[in-house]
Amino acid sequence: MKNDKTASGALGLDVGTSRICVAREDGGAFKFRTELNAFVTIPYSKMTENVLKRENIPHTVQDGALIVHGNESEKFAELLDVDIRRTMTAGLLSPLEPESLNMMRQILGHMVGEEGAPRKLCFTVPAPPAGAQDSLTYHEATIRQILTDLGYEVRSVNEGLAVIYSELESSNYTGIGISFGGGLCNVCMAYLSVPVLSFSIPRAGDYIDMSAASVTGERANRIRLIKEESFHFNGFFSDKVHQVLGVYYDEMIRTLVQALREALAGAKTLPRLGRPVPLVMSGGTTLPSGFRERFEKVLKEETLPVPISEVRLASEPLHGSAKGALIAALTDL
Repeated sequence: MKNDKTASGALGLDVGTSRICVAREDGGAFKFRTELNAFVTIPYSKMTENVLKRENIPHTVQDGALIVHGNESEKFAELLDVDIRRTMTAGLLSPLEPESLNMMRQILGHMVGEEGAPRKLCFTVPAPPAGAQDSLTYHEATIRQILTDLGYEVRSVNEGLAVIYSELESSNYTGIGISFGGGLCNVCMAYLSVPVLSFSIPRAGDYIDMSAASVTGERANRIRLIKEESFHFNGFFSDKVHQVLGVYYDEMIRTLVQALREALAGAKTLPRLGRPVPLVMSGGTTLPSGFRERFEKVLKEETLPVPISEVRLASEPLHGSAKGALIAALTDL
């Protein structure tokens, strides 16, 4: 990203398992840039390297091979009939991918690296999955160090809280924010911007993709493309992939709604609100047509300790968390 003299001097960064999104304010408008948080190794040739340079496709040369990262990695994976590789799994840096740290540096450097005076940057972190507090500590500290090395003054924000910052100004940042990502579904409840409850569940977009892939025999990356391009709720599915996606989407939604009910029921310090609160959802997993309606239907089957006034999607679901992180960064200016 080039240095933009008209920018606010702050960035919001959503570090997601599937995608990384950068938000900035320019001339009073929010602007976003998104790349897949993925990479693929392709055979090296000088010709290919030169073409990648001419096309401005982000890549590195390592151990006699070319590593393409970002959006173009998906196209090369399809071409070579291989799965893309990911720097993260279940919302955190992947312990099973030997190149995760190196490629995260490359991807973040490409997305936010620039010369000039230090700027403020706020990045998202998930609520700790059950039993993964140590992994979250390592993940957050590592991302913070990479961004600090790039010259930023850095802070972090809970991903669910970032959704609240992005979408619930009208309720004075009181309500429930849910980020349906690739690795995790992150949930946060806030009262007047103060988080009072947060948790995550590992049944999210990747879980749907991998589960559907195991049933249909398709690659998980291919399932993700079908999910994002043509899957929708309601109606009869003659296509097996669409039918299977519907099954696992329903399981994810029901698991999350049950976890929300249990978390609210078990909370010891919920504020006395006096009125129902809004619930807003963001993230790429919410994109299929009919998602909001299906979620609201399942939610109404449960009795929550906190009444819900409305259920709605973020104005820009792919950018909600990054926008909220930017709003958090701007409050420090």
